Amino acid sequence: MDVTPTAVPGGPPPGTAEDAIFAALASPVRREVLRLLRERGPQSVQDLASCFSMARPSFSEHLRVLREAGLVSERRDGRRRLYRLEAVPLVRVRDWLDPYERFWRDRLSALRHLLDDTADDTGAGGRPHDRGGGLRTEQDEERP
Repeated sequence: MDVTPTAVPGGPPPGTAEDAIFAALASPVRREVLRLLRERGPQSVQDLASCFSMARPSFSEHLRVLREAGLVSERRDGRRRLYRLEAVPLVRVRDWLDPYERFWRDRLSALRHLLDDTADDTGAGGRPHDRGGGLRTEQDEERP
């Protein structure tokens, strides 16, 4: 089965920076590294690695993925390597998510209007106006 991504009309071509960013963000370890860098500022590899219980080569692989996606930068300070958050590529994530946010905002707004209209159709006591329809309960059957 061929799972090679194909171009989506109006979207970025497959294999783009967006793909690398989303692939990097797919890992909870890498998201945690980004959070640490956001909250604490530039950190050495040793400081970052001490927050995770994994072998150093595995952790270095996570840093490599983040670097290649442009989400972190590396700077040498003597023998230490300092990593810094590069948040600008996250704008691409926001840009990708914006249409979905608008979609759900519009859907929720339509639901709110529907519920408001339904509430307007409800009389005193929270019972629907008699329009010849609606649900009836045993209590309704007992009433004259």
